[in-house]
Amino acid sequence: MTKFSFFKKIVIVSLLIGVSSKLSAQDAESLKIKVVEAMGGQKNYDKTRFIHWTFFGNQTLTWDKHKSRVRIDFLKENSVYILNINDKTGKILKRGVEQTHADSLNKFLEEAKRIWINHSYWLVMPWKLNDPGVSLKYMGDAKTADGNDAEYLEMTFKEVGVTPNNKYWIYVDKKSHLITQWSHFGNFADEKPRFTMPWKDYKMYGKILLSGDRGERKLTDIAVYQKLDESVFTDFKKPELTK
Repeated sequence: MTKFSFFKKIVIVSLLIGVSSKLSAQDAESLKIKVVEAMGGQKNYDKTRFIHWTFFGNQTLTWDKHKSRVRIDFLKENSVYILNINDKTGKILKRGVEQTHADSLNKFLEEAKRIWINHSYWLVMPWKLNDPGVSLKYMGDAKTADGNDAEYLEMTFKEVGVTPNNKYWIYVDKKSHLITQWSHFGNFADEKPRFTMPWKDYKMYGKILLSGDRGERKLTDIAVYQKLDESVFTDFKKPELTK
């Protein structure tokens, strides 16, 4: 092989790789759009103000999306965290005692934000595909654990979130375009996932679809509100919310 032929071959291979990468990016974008539309559309999610749910029977969260506030009620202890997500200010009741010392208050407010980031991801991950710093790679066809036909995306992160080294495989049903399974990898270089769980039991809440069934684990008491009393985000007393 001449030197010219060798370099010509390299150029052709590079072009093919570039075309393949471009097609993969287009496929990932197209599939992402289908998922968001199947869930009710980005506009309806953006207009949805309050989302409420109970996470694995441990904490109940009430999230004000428009004002970036969250209330976390602990179900197994007398603790309530009220947090402004953007500036990390708020109020903390820890085992019946309000935290007023700056160090303690800041520590629990940091914990509140970590809880919100994690617990909300288990519920609204399909809507987070559009987030800045999220990278999606189209991986092709696959079968879910229950034998259904799907396409799947690899999701990684560019220095965002509390666990930027994580990786997910997101399985999208070919017929409904809903996410029906995910696999979580503790590190993007890992070959085997830490767990694989279904996304089942989609229901309409307001004008968006949400899923609470993760197999052995469940997100319960899911509700969407357009109006809640301001005391939900100011008072430790547990509010009475009606669906």
